[in-house]
This record gives sequence, C-alpha cells and structure tokens, in this order.
Amino acid sequence: MNFQKKILILTIGWLIPLLTIGQTRITGQQDYNPISVAVPFLGFAPDSRGSAMGDAGVATSPDAQSIHWNNAKLAFIDKDMGFSMSYSPWLGNIVDDMSLNYLSFYKKIDPIQSFGASLRYFDLGEIQLTSITGAPEGIENPRELAIDATYSRKLLENLSGGLSIRYIWSNLTGNSTGAASANTGKSLAFDLGVYYITPIAVKGLATDLSVGLHFSNIGQKISYTSEEYEDFIPANLRVGAAWKINVDDYNSFTMAFDVNKLMVPTPPIYVKDSDGNLVYDSNGDLTIESGKDPNRSFLKGTFGSFGDAPDGASEELKEFTYSIGVEYWYREIVAVRTGYFIESQYKGDRKYATVGLGLRYQVFGFDFSYLIPKDQNNPLGDTLRVSFLFNFDKKQSPKPPRNVG
Repeated sequence: MNFQKKILILTIGWLIPLLTIGQTRITGQQDYNPISVAVPFLGFAPDSRGSAMGDAGVATSPDAQSIHWNNAKLAFIDKDMGFSMSYSPWLGNIVDDMSLNYLSFYKKIDPIQSFGASLRYFDLGEIQLTSITGAPEGIENPRELAIDATYSRKLLENLSGGLSIRYIWSNLTGNSTGAASANTGKSLAFDLGVYYITPIAVKGLATDLSVGLHFSNIGQKISYTSEEYEDFIPANLRVGAAWKINVDDYNSFTMAFDVNKLMVPTPPIYVKDSDGNLVYDSNGDLTIESGKDPNRSFLKGTFGSFGDAPDGASEELKEFTYSIGVEYWYREIVAVRTGYFIESQYKGDRKYATVGLGLRYQVFGFDFSYLIPKDQNNPLGDTLRVSFLFNFDKKQSPKPPRNVG
C-alpha cells in the first residue's frame, strides 16, 4: 500500500461520522473545537425507539436495547427473554452502502437478575483505492464491530445496577496487506449503569418517575499503527430522567430528558509565531498555549476530561449535549414518539428533530424512526432506523390434576 492509500484509509474513521466537520483550534479565539474520537460508531443510537426520542433512553422503560442506553435497566424488564434486530442505512444522502446494524439479547436469570448480550456492526461500504498516479488498485470494505456481555441486578426494590464488558474491533484497511498497511484496531472497554424507579401518585394518576446514570466505553485507547499513536474511544457519561404518566387503562405518556458528556480530552490551543507557523518545543512536540496535552493515558484522559478545555468551565459546559423525548402508547399496542437533540455550535452543531412509530402484537414488536436535521445540508438528514423485537414470557408449567374422592 502506498502512502496516499494509507492516509486515505486512516482518515476514513474520522470522516465517516461527519459529526465533527471543521478545524481544531490553533489560535486563542473562541472557535469551532469539536472532540474527535476513534470508533465513533459506538456513540451512535443503534435502535429505533431511543433514536425516535431525540436519542434519549437512559431512564426510559427497559427493553432489549437497554444494553446501549443503560444496562442497569435490564434487571427491571418484565419479560423472561427477548431479542431485537436494528438496521440503519448510514449517511444515505451521501453514499448508498454504509450501514449500522445492531443485535441484542436478554434473559432473566431470576426475579432480580438479568443477562444480556449485543453485537454492533458498522459497515463503511466499499472504498476505491488508487495509486499516486490515480490508477485503480482494488476495492476495500472497512468495517467495525463491538461485542458486549451484560449483567444487571436489582440492588434494592427500586434500584438496580449493571455492568457490561465490550470487545471492540476496527478494520479500516479492509483486506489490504503490505508493510505500509495500518493495523486492525482492538480495544476492551466496560459500561457501568445505575437505574432507579419509583411510583408517584399525582392528582389521582398513577405515574412512574425514573432516573438513570450510565458510563459507557470506559477503556483502552485504540491504535492503527503503533502504541506511539493511539486515539481515545468515545467514553461517555449519560444521565437523565423519565416520567411516565398512565392517563387511564389505555393511554400513557412518557417524557424523557438526557444529558451527555464525552469523557475525552478537549483539543488544546497551540502556539503560533508571528508568521502564523506552529511552534514546537525541544522535544519536537507542539507548544500548548492553553488547555492540556491530549496525549495522556486513557484513565487520565477520561477522568480529566471535565476540566481540560482551553476556555475553562464555559467551554466544558458547551461539551454537554441534550436530548428531549416524548412517547405515547395506546393500549401498549401503538406508540408515537418524537424528540429533539441539541449540541453546541462550537462542538459539532448537531441539532435535529426525530419522529417514530412503534407497534406491538403478542411477542412481536416493530419500531421505526426518522431524523430531521435543522440544517437541510446535514449529512445525517433523512436517517432511517428500523427495529424488530421479540419478547417471550416464561412458560408456565401445567398444574397436576386434582385428586377427587
């Protein structure tokens, strides 16, 4: 593989989300300063229910997709076993062969414990490789995946906790070989969640108030070349609340609100000389004007991400994103959902509305969501997601016949 091809492939992982379009700051002015991560697909909403509610889901009622939103919710699921399959064509307005695929499964161990597993597969489509002269040199298919195992347990009557272990695999080079080829990136990470739910009577209405806290993708940095060049994975803090109002036996509303914060170092501001050139120190590293060196261990980078922004607390607050969602159910058969997602213009400027529908019939379920961006030119525009769900109750053993006489 020649140098041009290597640069192209290594760049794919940063370009495909198109969520951080723009330039990192290298001057002291307040400007666009998004946070870049490797394997960004881990942060994409994989299912149709949460994505229809503005990407809110840390405190909503549990389902098969709880492994992504808050693994602690699985302990409160009221079915014995279930699984779901979700599919989303990704960046469909730009390309026609990228997709996000998600499989999840859960099983109740007993009334207070549940086990879950999931597989997330991100297909980046076909990439035409060329030489420096522009001659075609084959087609590659970069792809990424993550495999999870989850355990969730009730700690108290209204409180549960969850733990997930995740294996991450990222191949941005397809099947290319050669000395100059990039390596396949691999990492291990874990999620930790807490979920609390309590019934509240409000003016004669039965309601449920729930809150959730979820740390996800806390794990090793990933590298495609050598340990000298490693990138952070999208460690994330999600916290939120949901309020379900049972209007009567047939109608219910849920209002949900989530707040997210990437636990990844913020790019610093680098010093420039009078000619506008970057200044390097005696070790050959860029000189930092404000902020902190992003080349830190994953522990220091993850837990130090709440106080490393160049512009201090004001910039840290801009790194929070907000999700607002509403869900209406009629007889637990038909659902209508909508929501809105908000991100600072300095950190990615994602702002979009979402809508969706849900259907349930016996063991079968179907969900659909559609994304409507504020900016019509947003590459995420018209994103569709479809999910199929199957939930099963535990079979009841037949009672032995009574002896008469």
